[in-house]
Amino acid sequence: MPSVLGLDASEAPTSGGPGSAGSTAGVGGWVPTAVRAAAVEYRDSYGVATDLSVADEPPQRVRWSVPWRLAASAATAVALVVGATLIRASALAPGDPVELPTPVPATAGSSTTEFAPPESPLSTDAAQLVIHVVGAVARPGVVRLRPGARVQDAIEAAGGAAAEANLAAVNLARPVTDGEQLVVPGPGLAAQPSAPPSPSSAGERLDLNTATLADLDALPGIGPVLAQRILDRRLQHRFTSVDELGEVSGIGPTLLERLRPTVRV
Repeated sequence: MPSVLGLDASEAPTSGGPGSAGSTAGVGGWVPTAVRAAAVEYRDSYGVATDLSVADEPPQRVRWSVPWRLAASAATAVALVVGATLIRASALAPGDPVELPTPVPATAGSSTTEFAPPESPLSTDAAQLVIHVVGAVARPGVVRLRPGARVQDAIEAAGGAAAEANLAAVNLARPVTDGEQLVVPGPGLAAQPSAPPSPSSAGERLDLNTATLADLDALPGIGPVLAQRILDRRLQHRFTSVDELGEVSGIGPTLLERLRPTVRV
């Protein structure tokens, strides 16, 4: 008899022996495919069946059993993660679109963008009167008044009259003029005449110690710059002679001789 698996038919191990094919079978009666094929061929050729219990199908795979509490906990954890992800995504979602106003096209002859320039402090000087108040006042200096202001307004703008001021010698109702120097008399100061003499008057000369900025500006060869320098010199020291005009920067010997017939002290 031909041999199968290297054995004669007479030498085929019997069932239950230590070399029997039953020991070749796997767990649960399953036999590997090659062994099963050899057993089938041996049976068909010699009509002798082996004692192998040949299973037609391999055993089913082992199924793992998961406790229901563990499955419920896992499902809850997954639900929490998904919910947190959705909440975060909704928080980061862009808001509603904001509708911007439609720009109005510029009309012909008008600028595209109009800016209001800041008002300069010097832009209102034309509507103000600049007065130099000196003498017996609380705060001597330059004050700015509205058009039509009076001497009384100028004194109040300078902090008011001092206790030693001689207001009886001042016409408080007189309108002030732009560029005027207002002298409020006190100890050691002469009263300012209500109408300073004009150099244009016949036989009249301008007093250098009482003349206003406008009066000095009207002198021949004297402009607003030199007139202010004369006033600054007078604030330091009163003029005691016409020759002291030569100490003012910008007034030379020629201009001094030209001014001499028109001024006095």
